[in-house]
Amino acid sequence: MKKAKKILLVEDEMSLAMVVQDNLESRGYRVVHARNGEEGLKSFYHHEPDIVILDVMMPRANGFHVAKTIRNTDKNTPILFLTAKVQVADVVTGFESGGNDYIRKPFSIEELLVRIEVLMNDNRLLEQTPVSKETRFEIGNYSFDSRKSELYHTGTVQKLTFREAALLRLFCENVEELLTKESILLKIWGDDSFFNSRSLDVFISRLRKYLKKDSAISIINIRGVGYKLMIHS
Repeated sequence: MKKAKKILLVEDEMSLAMVVQDNLESRGYRVVHARNGEEGLKSFYHHEPDIVILDVMMPRANGFHVAKTIRNTDKNTPILFLTAKVQVADVVTGFESGGNDYIRKPFSIEELLVRIEVLMNDNRLLEQTPVSKETRFEIGNYSFDSRKSELYHTGTVQKLTFREAALLRLFCENVEELLTKESILLKIWGDDSFFNSRSLDVFISRLRKYLKKDSAISIINIRGVGYKLMIHS
């Protein structure tokens, strides 16, 4: 039996969300509904949907912020904006935030379905391209096996905890790219609470300690934003 595609619908207008959810489920999709941007981000990392339908104007993080945060760690999942905004600048902002398409309110369910199907077809084509399942990474003079959670340097082995390995892998997959604190916390911890934010600081300190034998490697802190793994030549 073919597995139903999962859609994350992030929409704070409850009457519209109910209509959209009912219609999508009647077409065989599985729908997860989030009522605001913050809830939408947590639902994205928890449910790992096949596509995101994202309202722009929402409380607790607008759609542009949500899309940017998702794109910090996920470049492929299609994002479709729902927007009452009609200015060209707003449309451009949507695409620059990581959106794949947009549909203006009010819209018909049939138009929404067509746009979803087009994005899902594009996604299936992407899946035909071999996806990197790399588990071994070279970091300066270090070698990291994420599957075994082991970090190697000149004959020595540092065993990492599950979260240490997950965090280091995230950095290795995004070398010299800025990762926001929020996206890291949601990806690794599933929650961006203050407590987990303090835990992240501790884990960053541990990784810096593990990697200190190579002076070319640094995890830099962009104050108030996030972190970046740098490997200097």
